[in-house]
Formats: sequence, C-alpha cells, structure tokens
Amino acid sequence: MLSRTADHLFWMARYMERAENTARLLDVNYQAALLPQSSEAALQGWKGLLSISELLGQYSSRFETINATDVTTFMVSDPNNPSSILCCLKAARENARAVRGALTTEVWETMNHTWLEFNRLLKTNALQKDPADLFEWVKFRSHLSRGVTLGTMLQDESFHFQRIGTFLERADNTARLLDVKFHGLDTEFFGSGAGNETKEVDFYHWSAVLRSVSAFEIYRKVYRNVIRPEKVAELLILRADMPRSLLASMNEVVTNLRAVANDHSDETIRRAGRLRADLQYGRIDEIMATGLHAYLTQFLDRVSDLGFGVSRDFLMPSN
Repeated sequence: MLSRTADHLFWMARYMERAENTARLLDVNYQAALLPQSSEAALQGWKGLLSISELLGQYSSRFETINATDVTTFMVSDPNNPSSILCCLKAARENARAVRGALTTEVWETMNHTWLEFNRLLKTNALQKDPADLFEWVKFRSHLSRGVTLGTMLQDESFHFQRIGTFLERADNTARLLDVKFHGLDTEFFGSGAGNETKEVDFYHWSAVLRSVSAFEIYRKVYRNVIRPEKVAELLILRADMPRSLLASMNEVVTNLRAVANDHSDETIRRAGRLRADLQYGRIDEIMATGLHAYLTQFLDRVSDLGFGVSRDFLMPSN
C-alpha cells in the first residue's frame, strides 16, 4: 500500500475517534452541570475538560473566562479549534475523500453523510436546543462508522491502518481522562474515613468518569460493589475485556501492527508489545503505590512515541 493512502486511512479513523471522545467528555460535563454543585466545582469541571485536550492555553488566549457556553461552543463548532468536533469530522471526511477508492461505498457514504448532517444540525441550533442529544448523535455516528467498516471492508491493510488509528487515539484519550480526573485529588478519596456527604460527591464524580467511557454498567457487572477510585482505575487500565481500557486498546494496536509489519517496523512493534505486556501483567496496587499520575504520564509519552513510530515506518513517503 502507498504510504500516502495508509496515512489518510490512519488519520481518518483517528479524527472520527477523537470527535467521539470529545462528545463523550462534553456530555459528561453537561450532565454534571445539572447536578447541585458549587460554582468552583463547575469551573474545575470545564477547566479539566480543556486540560484533557491540551487546549487550555488556546482557549484562554481567546476567552476571558471559563464557562459552560463558551467551552462547549469552542469544543463543538469552533472552526479555529483543530480539535473541535466540527474540525475533527471535517478532517475525517477529507481524509476519506482522498482515499475514496480504498473504502467501500458504505464507509464513504457514512463519513460523508456524518459531515453534511452535522453541519445541518449546527445550522438548526441543535447545540443550543439540546446539547446532550447532539453529543449522542456524534457518538452514534462514530459507532456506525466503525460498524460499517467492520461489516463491509476486506480485512486487508486498509482495514488494519484504520484500526491502528482508532485504538491509538482511544488509548491516548482514556489515559488523559484518568490523569486529569485522578491528578490532584486528596488522599481521602482513597481512604475509608470520608463522611456521607463526601461519599455522595465521590459517587457522582466517579460515575461521571465511568459514563464518559460507557463503563458504568460494566463496572457494576464486574465489581458488584460501591464505586471506588482504585477499581475505576483498574477497570480502565488493566481489564482486557473493557472495550475502552488501555490494555484492550493496546491489544488491538499490537494485533493490527503485526498484520501490516514491514522491514522497518520491528522496533515499533517491539515497543508496542512491551507496552502491552506492561499492562497485561500490571497490578493496580503497584501502580497506585508508585503514583498513578507518573504512570499515566509515562504511558502517554510511550503512546506518542508509538504514533511517531507508525508514521516513520508506514505513513511517511520513502526517500
């Protein structure tokens, strides 16, 4: 496969996954804003959302204050924010158009219709009328694009590069979410001496984290107990049967990297396998003891390094 074609397929999938992840985070913050909370807690929620996406600096340079309306508009429909849902869906559609011949008709039509319909929804003020409904629509279209890809495309190199893009993006996003939600929390979150009021706040906090990655019902099924921070971390880091966990994502990355291996990719595959092995044989008590923030920061660095490796080995034109 031409590296140019692989590059378009890889980024098409990454941008679609990024749009979904942004919709998930916005939806959780929107729902949390409807609950009784202090203005400071609300501010920290929206600030944390910008921090997850590494957009706090860009936002602050354009807006004087952090508030729900401005952050939502900035993250959904701002054409000058490359990470907005609008820009992600546009980039996904443009990458798909560039490699139209490598996609099935169903995949192309799904990507194209998603972009056109999203623009129509914005023009009808869908974001102002019902933000939650718009976020659900974005998530559904992302699910649909993956389902159509899985159900109609030959599982050749085109398919594998899309999967690599999807799951690298998913691993990155899940790690960022966990890092922001855990980093800076008081040690009382991990103790058992908190009062009833604090425990109630904790429940809503961790429920929101789980719902942002469609893991609330999964947590209840797996642990059958109250929501505890260390169990949330275990589920989203080390559980191979949790679809959006770090381990599940890296399992997909390694499998699909091996399927497209070439003469230059041994080191990238080795690093991906090493990262997957560290997750596969990791223990949450050891991770917590050594520091979750440091662990996730290192994970994000290693995922970024894998992204560069994939670009170097497969996506950049050979000289």
